[in-house]
Amino acid sequence: MLSRVADSLYWMSRYLERAEHTTRLLDVNLNLMLDEPPTSAERRWQRVLQALGSPRGMEWKGDAMALANCLTFDADTRSSVLACIISARENARHVREQISTEMWQRLNSLYLQVTRPELQAVAAGASQASEAPTEFLGQVMEGVHQFQGVTDSTMSHGEGWQFIQVGRFMERASATATLLEAYQPELWTAPDALPDSNEYLEWMGLLRSATAFEAYCKVYTADLAPDWILEFLLLDADFPHSLRFSIEAIHRSLEAVQDVSGGTRSDKLGRIAGRLRATLRYSSVEEIMSRDVVAYLHDVHSQCGEIHKAIYELYVDYSIQAALAG
Repeated sequence: MLSRVADSLYWMSRYLERAEHTTRLLDVNLNLMLDEPPTSAERRWQRVLQALGSPRGMEWKGDAMALANCLTFDADTRSSVLACIISARENARHVREQISTEMWQRLNSLYLQVTRPELQAVAAGASQASEAPTEFLGQVMEGVHQFQGVTDSTMSHGEGWQFIQVGRFMERASATATLLEAYQPELWTAPDALPDSNEYLEWMGLLRSATAFEAYCKVYTADLAPDWILEFLLLDADFPHSLRFSIEAIHRSLEAVQDVSGGTRSDKLGRIAGRLRATLRYSSVEEIMSRDVVAYLHDVHSQCGEIHKAIYELYVDYSIQAALAG
């Protein structure tokens, strides 16, 4: 596969996953505002920004709706939902011949839906701004889910599809680790303390931000406990938004790409991804909580960064000599 094709498929998938994660985080926190006192707003929205990786140029200025609008509609903010969808569509356009017609139609439809002129008026501060975000966020989440379903149903599960999976789950793994780190002060500084009503809402908000509340309740019941939440979002093997599930998916897809490409040039990447997979597969929540949780999450981030760098070295920015050696 051409390096430019692999690069575009990888980033198309990452941008869409990033847009979906941002919409969900905003939607959950906008709804939680209805149940909590205004005094908690500052900490809530500072945590939202931290969970989104502290986007450049974004800061809490006391207006939740203005911040949500900017993170949603502002095309000049690279991390906004709208900017991510525009970038995903641009990457898809570069590889139009590599994706199915249904994929292009679904993504192009989402792009046209979110770039409507009336939404640009909302971004500019129109009067309906207080109502538009939640409706828009729901449309984006539904559109991304439809695209992912169409991709799995209509695209051959070959090398290109595997790069899409790597991008999707790389973004998801990074997002889950960042989300857990943002909630760390509330969840794990005093894990034995009984939660008050606000803390319970915060824990529920964390699970909903990872689409995990119902799945968690099926495993642990509705009793929310910090160690169980951490165990579920980090180490559960079956939940699609857990860190372990994401890394396992990355490892499988990289192995599939390696089989297609002949294997030699992928050995280094396989070792890096395999090491992180083994770390999550054989860790226990007790071991993680006995150490520094934030340091553990930082290490996961670091290893994800190594995988990303190795992907670029092996499949995108490799030298002619390396290609011939492979």
